Amino acid sequence: FTGDFHAISTAHNLLAAIIDNHLSSGNALGINPHTINWRRVLDMNDRALRDIIIGLGGSANGMPRESGFDITVASEVMAIFCLAESLADLRERLGRIIIGYSKDKKPVTAADLKVHGAMTVLLKNALAPNLVRTLENNPAFVHGGPFANIAHGCNSIIATKMAMRLSEYTVTEAGFGADLGAEKFLDIKCRYGGFHPNVVVLVATVRALKMHGGIAKDALKTPSPEGVEKGLENLVKHIENIHGFGLPVVVAINHFTSDTDEEISLIQARCETMGVMAVRATHWAEGGAGAEKLAKAVV
Repeated sequence: FTGDFHAISTAHNLLAAIIDNHLSSGNALGINPHTINWRRVLDMNDRALRDIIIGLGGSANGMPRESGFDITVASEVMAIFCLAESLADLRERLGRIIIGYSKDKKPVTAADLKVHGAMTVLLKNALAPNLVRTLENNPAFVHGGPFANIAHGCNSIIATKMAMRLSEYTVTEAGFGADLGAEKFLDIKCRYGGFHPNVVVLVATVRALKMHGGIAKDALKTPSPEGVEKGLENLVKHIENIHGFGLPVVVAINHFTSDTDEEISLIQARCETMGVMAVRATHWAEGGAGAEKLAKAVV
């Protein structure tokens, strides 16, 4: 890999370091320390670092103030990285980051601190997508990964465009459920990248539908057509959401060994009433062969 997570962490933390250096070196921009919203990041879940006091140990170590650490995927730099289409575009977007406000309540940006150029240099090599190989020797790009609950939850525009140029079919994931990941993919990434998807694959499981239907977690392995029937209202709403964008849908039923034919048939029958094909997928056990029917339905 090209080390994109490490580069993003370093670029993010460079900006954090420059902010504190600016405060302790005269604060020419008049930054109000109480308005600084730019924390530090690391690629580790460490709850002890969520809220900390920095700048302790005397004037040589900066101005004491409250701060903290977030995880790298929650960094605004990560979101910018995945939306940028070139180094120049990346530099411009980084420059627009608002780190806080001045004492007269004007926004202060990374460009005001003249650090966006150095941040871009740190990200230069990472901007090249990572080509990896699946267990069945298929090519895949793994590049970036902003959190879908606070950012747009999609891989980089650059990687998706490269995949589209190099293959007949491109499959990309939009993180989290269709009510979050798909919405952000279509509203944000597709608009910025100029993408026009041909079809949406909506992944569902019998287990999840049972839970939506009120079945307790410890009873999900027990057959319950009634639970599936009730839970199908959730799947129906997801399908309606996608149809609202004018896109066709194929439902992939991610099969578990506890699923029964009756439960699968209920899902397929309900989807059929909406003009949607629902296909059982067993790729977790059979690899690519277990997803052939799904692939043919999509094509």
